[in-house]
Amino acid sequence: MGAVNAAEGSDFRGPLDATRAATAVLDADNRIVGWSPAAERLLGYPPDEALGHPIGRLVVDRAGAYQIATELPGAAHARRQVLHMRHRDGRIIRVTTATLPLSHGEAGPARLLAVADADDTERWEALQSMLRGLATQSPVGLAIYDTELRVVWTNFALYREMGSSQYAGLGPDDMVTAGEVLSAGYPPTLEETMRRVLDSGEPVIELHYRGRPPVDPDHDHVWSCSYYRLQDTDGTVLGVCEETVDITDRYLAQQRLDLLVRAGGLVGTTLDMSRTARELSAVAVPQFADSVTVDLVDAVLEGDQPAPGTARSGRLVRVWGRPGAAAADHGAPAGGPDGAAPPTGAARSPAPDGPATGSDEAGSDDTGSADAGSDDTGLVDTGPVDTGPDGSRADGVGPAAREAVAYPPDAPQLRCLATGHAVVTGRGPSSLVVPLRTDGAPLGVVTFHRERHPDPFDADDLPVADELVARTAVCIDNARRFTREHTAALTLQHSLLPRNLPRLSAVDFAHRYLPADSKSGVGGDWFDVVTLSGARVGLVVGDVVGHGLGAAATMGRLRTSVRVLARQDLAPDELLTRLDDLITQAAEEEAAAPGSVTGGPPPAAGRGAGDIPDDQAVGATCLYAVYDPVTGVCRLARAGHPAPVVLDAATGAVTVPDVPPGPPLGLGGLPFETVELHLPEGSLLALYTDGLVRDRDRDPDTGLDGLGVLLADHRDRPLPELCDRVVTALLPGPVEDDAALLLVRTRMLDGDSIVTWDLAAGPEEVGRARALAARQVAAWGLDELGFTTEIVVSELVTNALRYAAGPVQLRLVRDRSLLICEVSDTGHTAPHLRRAAIDDEGGRGLFLVAQMTQHWGTRYTATGKTIWAEQVLPPP
Repeated sequence: MGAVNAAEGSDFRGPLDATRAATAVLDADNRIVGWSPAAERLLGYPPDEALGHPIGRLVVDRAGAYQIATELPGAAHARRQVLHMRHRDGRIIRVTTATLPLSHGEAGPARLLAVADADDTERWEALQSMLRGLATQSPVGLAIYDTELRVVWTNFALYREMGSSQYAGLGPDDMVTAGEVLSAGYPPTLEETMRRVLDSGEPVIELHYRGRPPVDPDHDHVWSCSYYRLQDTDGTVLGVCEETVDITDRYLAQQRLDLLVRAGGLVGTTLDMSRTARELSAVAVPQFADSVTVDLVDAVLEGDQPAPGTARSGRLVRVWGRPGAAAADHGAPAGGPDGAAPPTGAARSPAPDGPATGSDEAGSDDTGSADAGSDDTGLVDTGPVDTGPDGSRADGVGPAAREAVAYPPDAPQLRCLATGHAVVTGRGPSSLVVPLRTDGAPLGVVTFHRERHPDPFDADDLPVADELVARTAVCIDNARRFTREHTAALTLQHSLLPRNLPRLSAVDFAHRYLPADSKSGVGGDWFDVVTLSGARVGLVVGDVVGHGLGAAATMGRLRTSVRVLARQDLAPDELLTRLDDLITQAAEEEAAAPGSVTGGPPPAAGRGAGDIPDDQAVGATCLYAVYDPVTGVCRLARAGHPAPVVLDAATGAVTVPDVPPGPPLGLGGLPFETVELHLPEGSLLALYTDGLVRDRDRDPDTGLDGLGVLLADHRDRPLPELCDRVVTALLPGPVEDDAALLLVRTRMLDGDSIVTWDLAAGPEEVGRARALAARQVAAWGLDELGFTTEIVVSELVTNALRYAAGPVQLRLVRDRSLLICEVSDTGHTAPHLRRAAIDDEGGRGLFLVAQMTQHWGTRYTATGKTIWAEQVLPPP
């Protein structure tokens, strides 16, 4: 180690100290009369060569007159100068000398000359200057404690910082009030920390300590403290030295920076306004404020942007805050329990105008989701977010119903809204009101309160508050935009889902639809129940790729297309094929349109996934089933959609039928296949989308097993209740994807409700058919429909005998609300309505049928076609 920073073994006596320096005794003529061993060691001359010679003989040059030297220990009146002296070996040595008068007589010793190496002397003097500076000029506070850890000395900086009090004999924790060790990993008191330093000898560097000094007893200060053990040259422990620097301003600046960093990571984790306000409070309390209230303009909560100049006239709604916070301070009523409202999507129930259910068992539209819980404070628990250090449960801060906050006209909140600038109020309790704004009009205000904090808000707090609120405003504005789009998409989707479905003889059914709670927004799941001819029913469930308005609109397109195709009485596989063709054609037309960014797929026979045009209908999945209550047969096909779960009423077994999946819609390449299931009366059929049984933490097979167990355990419960149990069990919390569930319980028409006759090929069979139909209608007690039925049967049978070859069959079906007349033949040509001229003898039969019945149509079968007509049963 170099001499500059050497500490071990250093001699703290000065080089010119008489016990260390080379000394010579001079007489009045400056002749050497005394020569010390140290002088011999420094200059090399033995005493016999030095004594009696003038001292000037050893001096190379004289550097001017003598100067009064600084006071040195042991030589208070010495004169000092720097000389160059010749060593005995010829070297020139730069030395510092000091003289001390011994007597004023002319004989005998007159002066004592002390000589030392000049470099050693200058280093020692620099050390002395440093020690004097630490004691009198250094900004670093110094204190020396003895082995009992009591103050024995302080420098001027500490004296000035702490005041004029006498600190001798005090312990380290007695010098300030409300002292607290801030640095982690250290004992709770300074005395324990210093005792550890005293015992181990290991120094402590930059321990942060907070307290209130005597010169400023009302405010906290923060010091950076370092400690090291003091010992003498023999290693005897003398005590501990403390170095302190007041870092209050730097500490507060760092705390503010840390606060903003925390806000960047913790505020705005969701697209829920109430939760964002809660996260702001968790960041700001208690470090920046004792409590926080957040009030938003009511239009913002609906997703609207307040128009410039209308913010002050808008109603302010409390989304986070303590009961009565700030209102009492400004004369405003609390307006009920203030706090945060439940987050958007916390209650996962459809809108009041949501899709309706079919049959008297269909129940309400409630999703069956669990209600938000509450704790013993009466505060609604709005989500899993940690309250953190905001004290929400301790002091009553918490969420509550969203209610308007009535501020007086001169309230700082309204002034802040009107001017768009922050407002600081109060000195005792202090408030800082900052506008929530982005590019347009203010979205609301954030009020920071200090009741227990020792310092009121001042200009130094404004930049921090502005930055915190600016980040929060961006997050709330994002949530506002999401709310607007989510509400529009949800409204659109509910308007496109089934509403007011009829009661059917074929099935009882109930359904639930749950929109996603995630920021991705509403998806494109849908279901439908379509009445078909012959008392049959079509069951549909599907899922569109993506979320948002586009997915909802695409869902509406597909649902409408399926209903139109279903009315054509197409087989399930044929319906999916035609739907696939429609989607493929629409996607290719969209891709070929000017300005398309996707481009159409190459016109090759094979098409890969990468060639799919960017249309949300492409890749959609769908399952279509047709159930016939006459035969108990359910025919179904699927396009990439999950297979249904079936509970057999006869055996109680729960199965997932093996239905060939087929490709998703719009991909093409493989045909769709229809599967027939024979379902006993009372069987349960569960059609669903994958959001019901799959999420990131659950395998679809696990969800299917759970669905099957629920159906088996609660098979006899009403379908609405069973729907709720399934949804509650499989989706207990927020859902990341839309989920749709359609539960169907099958029925069968009894034999007395269906009558079939085979007719021969002669024209006389028309009269026989009328008579048979009239007797049967009378037997059912439907005399009011007898005449109409005879005309319908006469026209349909006449057309079948005239234009088709082969056997003809007449069937009458009476279900819950309709009387259905069907005539089947082997022909494949469908009749059409036409406008008959005045002089035409024929062409009016189907026109009469259409006018006298509710609906009529044609459906094709494997052996020909069936012409059907429906009449509404008279009220009982």
